[in-house]
Amino acid sequence: MIKSINCDKLYRPIGPYSHSVLSNGFLYISGQIGIDKNGNLVADILKETNQIMYNISCILENVNMNFSNIVKISIFLKNIKDFDIVNKTYMNYFNNNFPARETLEVSALPLNANIEISAIASI
Repeated sequence: MIKSINCDKLYRPIGPYSHSVLSNGFLYISGQIGIDKNGNLVADILKETNQIMYNISCILENVNMNFSNIVKISIFLKNIKDFDIVNKTYMNYFNNNFPARETLEVSALPLNANIEISAIASI
């Protein structure tokens, strides 16, 4: 069974996708950029990262999960030099039980964002 799930606390998806999809005990969270509820991209890498983590927390809460359910994260950075800033912020959301992860530098992201994060969570 596959169920598309959007979170009312967040912006409407900016394309033909869902905030997340629940399938066979896994929640696949679409790539999140630092968009606030009004659909505005926030100002810089630190604010974008915090907004993304807030968005992910809302998506998780929507299905009675939290960051401890995340098993895999993918981070896409427009500038790999932002790696340390992202790591310092990212660490605040986990209790030393970090999920598997990769971080890649990319040439561009939607709405000219600096960072995008997608995740997979397990029940």
